[in-house]
Amino acid sequence: MSRVTTRPEPVQGQDAPIPSDDPELVEGPDGAASADQPRLSVAAVARRLGVAPATLRTWDRRYGLGPSDHTSGRHRRYGPDDIARLEQMQRALLRGASPMEAARYARTVAAPLPQRYPDATERQTQPDGSGDGPMMLSGVLGGAGDIELAGGSNTGGRGLKLTGAGPSARGLGRAALALDSWSVQRLLIESMGSDGVVETWRGMLQPVLRAVSERRQRSGSGIEVLQLLVDCASTALRSVIATAPAPVNPRPVVLAPVPGEVQELELVALAAALAANRVGHRLFGAALPREGLAAAVRRSAPAAVVLWADQSHYASSRVLDDIPITRQRARAFVAGAGWAQQTLPAHVELLDSLETAVARVSETVLG
Repeated sequence: MSRVTTRPEPVQGQDAPIPSDDPELVEGPDGAASADQPRLSVAAVARRLGVAPATLRTWDRRYGLGPSDHTSGRHRRYGPDDIARLEQMQRALLRGASPMEAARYARTVAAPLPQRYPDATERQTQPDGSGDGPMMLSGVLGGAGDIELAGGSNTGGRGLKLTGAGPSARGLGRAALALDSWSVQRLLIESMGSDGVVETWRGMLQPVLRAVSERRQRSGSGIEVLQLLVDCASTALRSVIATAPAPVNPRPVVLAPVPGEVQELELVALAAALAANRVGHRLFGAALPREGLAAAVRRSAPAAVVLWADQSHYASSRVLDDIPITRQRARAFVAGAGWAQQTLPAHVELLDSLETAVARVSETVLG
């Protein structure tokens, strides 16, 4: 049966207790708002987790992950244990579990207390590589390597068509749709650390990028999801470049988009994969003009040059004539969907995939 609580009558000669103005706190058993055990409303928990309130109600109705101490006649409120279970479920979802699998995990695995942001003193004294790290919204992904997922054909992604994708891609899709940038970056960095850049691109990042783009084309909305995913992926890939071992090739590889091209994420992925292979490079962004590209090649004296073009109207063989490839005795490569083999000079090689690009460039400069 539901437990009904009432406010105690004030003792004569004492002031009546003043109700708390905080809508996210409820009264403790003594009639006072409990500061150390706050209870949050559905809307507050939804904001904390980055999900819709309707999602929380669905999790409660279908999986029993609702407030454990509901008081009759009052709005439903979530205590710390309830929120910790929800964070466990979200952690499992981001690892690619289906909602049913995630709910079972949340109910059976002991959950830590809800995460919070550490204060400045705690951040300064926390040793490198230890602790839970920064937490985006709810503190998901605080090390969920012990999650065991059952096999299945769930395509997940909450609105993304990820048919045939694996658990890692489904988790990345959920994090992107929730605009959880910290989790997107963490998932990508962990995957690249364990599986490598090429496999992460092929089996995880590329399917989600494609699904988000298709979703935007169908619905006309979601540009913020695509932009966040691209930005987070670029950050994660560049972290691989920044922490890569020292290169072993004496002459670098110049990587650059053709002038006018703005899409460069796959080129950054190529740079990250080459860096992991100890292939030194000079990566230039999309804002490099034609004269800057020529100067970069002339000054770098590269062993190879890779020009990226995603759009065909930027992929002109005349760009190759403007850079001193022959004088530098550099091997010329082009990559990206904008290039067509029949339009290229005989000395220029088209790289038709990230795997091919990594293999051919590494072979050229390392032997």
